[in-house]
Amino acid sequence: MQWYHYFSDFWAGMFLANFVPHFIKGIAGDAFPTPFAKPPGKGLSSPLVNVLWALLNLVVGYLLFRFGKVSTNDSLSVLICFVGFTCISIFGAMNFVHKDKF
Repeated sequence: MQWYHYFSDFWAGMFLANFVPHFIKGIAGDAFPTPFAKPPGKGLSSPLVNVLWALLNLVVGYLLFRFGKVSTNDSLSVLICFVGFTCISIFGAMNFVHKDKF
């Protein structure tokens, strides 16, 4: 595999992980920060915006996953995808801990 496949794997993990909180909050009817809120990433967006943002993340993550050729036959590709998933998960946990104070 080429270097750009691994780069794609990393971003696929990030987009797929970012899908989860926005989708869960959106279908639960809860407001949650998105890049479209005011201020971006700190204010709260409606549940509908969160579901739409989640679905966009899912589509982009899936496309990157396919382009990156993530495969159980290539442990490095799976590991790099997981590293991306982990990075955005930790960032989200640290960034949104005080989301209700905005």
